[in-house]
Amino acid sequence: MKPFKPTAALLAITLALGLSACAPSAESPAVSSSAGEGQWADPVTVTNYDYQGQPVTYTYDAVPQRVVAVYQGCIETMIALGLEDHVIASYGLDNEVKEEWQAGFEKMHYNENVFAPDKETMALLEPDFIFSWGSLFGEKKLGDVDWWNERGVGTYMSGNTVPGGSRTLENEYQDLLNIGAIFRVEDRTQALVDEMRSQVEEITAAVAGQQPVRVAVVEPISGTMTNYGEDSLAGDMVKALGGELACPQGGEIGKENLIAGDPDVIFVVYMAYSGDDPESVRQEQLSLIRDDPALSSLKAVREGRIHLIMLGDMYASGPRTIDGLETLAAGMYPQLSW
Repeated sequence: MKPFKPTAALLAITLALGLSACAPSAESPAVSSSAGEGQWADPVTVTNYDYQGQPVTYTYDAVPQRVVAVYQGCIETMIALGLEDHVIASYGLDNEVKEEWQAGFEKMHYNENVFAPDKETMALLEPDFIFSWGSLFGEKKLGDVDWWNERGVGTYMSGNTVPGGSRTLENEYQDLLNIGAIFRVEDRTQALVDEMRSQVEEITAAVAGQQPVRVAVVEPISGTMTNYGEDSLAGDMVKALGGELACPQGGEIGKENLIAGDPDVIFVVYMAYSGDDPESVRQEQLSLIRDDPALSSLKAVREGRIHLIMLGDMYASGPRTIDGLETLAAGMYPQLSW
């Protein structure tokens, strides 16, 4: 499907219709709802955020029926929770969805020609709910949260993408619980969150008494290298699994800093959905660390403890959080059986 370029006149007509749905409310946060997944249900009030990272409270008087999902974790959350029939358009994959989600993905009306729609295109879709990352809710992108809420359109940005916010496992759990409440599928989301928490508990119990593993999670790209430090979801996952961060400071990192940290194990982040061969992308990313002469002195390089991890498994990961935890645990503790 090619991207649609709306005319100013048509956009004006669309906006004049008010994009009617449920109206915003200033009530205190809540995530209680009635049982079942009918179109109409008891109101659910959820607090999320705007583009500036400020709390925004919104009340859903009905289950959203015209959802636009933008970005990997948002798309996969809708599929994992069995909500693909609510989605009228989706955009922005970094990697292929998991095999078990392919059938659901086929119903998501995915647009491979546009990574993220602009505000005008979004308005013409007439959504009643927009689910995306914080960085995309700018006025020049999807549009401002308040603007949509004032027109009866609910918005939800993944907690680990909120500007200036913390990046934690708890945020992933809370996102799932909030989406479950909005769509009245609390049982499904609670089961998924319980599974994630149980996995962390099982792994930490299994590694109790082990020597702490020094870990670095890095993403080499375009001649620079990003380090996922203690303020990242990846960093929080490493610590939850009993590891230590060799380079706690997040952001761009030089090779000399990585050498100084000398991690026991390195995880290399990759993305592979741009039309490139995924295996080639993975091997190229590995090579940037493994085969760099400047990094040959690293303990992880000498001992061959360099592993790949997909961006979607450790950044606003949603239901993929389990996969990220498994990947990290296997690389950190190869002596244990998972």
